[in-house]
Amino acid sequence: MLALRAHHRGGPDQLAVEDVEVPVPGEGEVLVAVHAAAITLTELLWDLSWQTRDGADRTPVIPSHEVSGVVAGLGEHAAGWTVGDEVYGLVDFDRNGAAAEFVTVPASALAAKPAKATHIEAAALPLAALTAWQALVDHAQVRAGERVLVHGGAGGVGVYGVQLAAALGAHVIATDLPANEAFVRSLGAAEFLDYTTRRFDEELSGLDVVLDAVGGDTLERSYAVLRPGGRLITLAAPPDPARASRNTVQAMFFVVRPDHEELTKIAALVDSGDLRPVVAGTFALTDGRAAFEAIHGPRRPGKIVLIARP
Repeated sequence: MLALRAHHRGGPDQLAVEDVEVPVPGEGEVLVAVHAAAITLTELLWDLSWQTRDGADRTPVIPSHEVSGVVAGLGEHAAGWTVGDEVYGLVDFDRNGAAAEFVTVPASALAAKPAKATHIEAAALPLAALTAWQALVDHAQVRAGERVLVHGGAGGVGVYGVQLAAALGAHVIATDLPANEAFVRSLGAAEFLDYTTRRFDEELSGLDVVLDAVGGDTLERSYAVLRPGGRLITLAAPPDPARASRNTVQAMFFVVRPDHEELTKIAALVDSGDLRPVVAGTFALTDGRAAFEAIHGPRRPGKIVLIARP
C-alpha cells in the first residue's frame, strides 16, 4: 500500500510517500480501507507521534489520527463489525495513523460513519468533535440555559465546541478574528467578540463554562470571567490549581481519548443536522507532505483532509 511516512523526527520535510506492507489487524483490531484521513496542526510536535508511551523510538511513523473508511478485515475478537461496514474513528496517538491506504484500529475506537456525511466530512470529525464532546459533556457537564464561552470559535475544536454547546441549549459566546464572525455565528454563537480589539475579561463575567484551546494569557484571563463554581476546561496545558482555588472555580485539563459510544452520538448529531463537519481543504494522499506544509499557512476554518480513495 501507499503510506505517508517519516523516518526521523521533524516537520513536513521528513514526510515522503512510500510503498509499505499492508498492516495485519491484531486481536480486537479492525483493518480499515482508508477513504479519507484528517491531519492536525500540531501532531508532528507531539512526543507520542514519534515514540511509545514509555519513550522508545517508533520511527518510521505514519501520521494522521482521524479516519473514515470501510472495514476490510478483522482480527480475532474484533466484535461489532463486519467487512464492508462504513466506519470513522480516532486512532490512538502512539499508533501508526491513517495517512495510508489501510490502517489498523482497535474496534472500540470506531463507530458507524454518519450516514449523511461523506468520508471527507466524517474524517474531519473524530479528534476535534470528540474533544469538544468530552470537554463540554464529560467534564463541564453543560446544561441548557448556561452561558458558555468558547475561545477560538473558528478553531479546530472551537467549531465543534460552539455547535455542541448550542445543541446542548447553552447561550454561546465565542472569540475569534473579525473575519470569522459571520461563520462563527452561523455555527450557533449568540455573541461574538473580536479578540483583536476587545478584551473578553473586561466585558464578560459570571459565566458558567469556559472552553479554552488557546492557553497562555487567554487561559490566565479566563479564571476571572467565571462565576463561583464555574468550570474552566483547558486543552493547552494543565491549569494552576492555586489560581483556580483563589477564583473558586473548577479548572480541568485532559487529552482526548477514542470512544465508540461518543463517536456514535456525534454521528447522530451530524445526521440530525445539529452538528456539521467543517473541512478547510483536501489533498490527495500522494500530496500529503504539501498538506502538512499548507496547514501552517492561511486557510479556511476546519480540517485539512487527505483523500486516499476517491
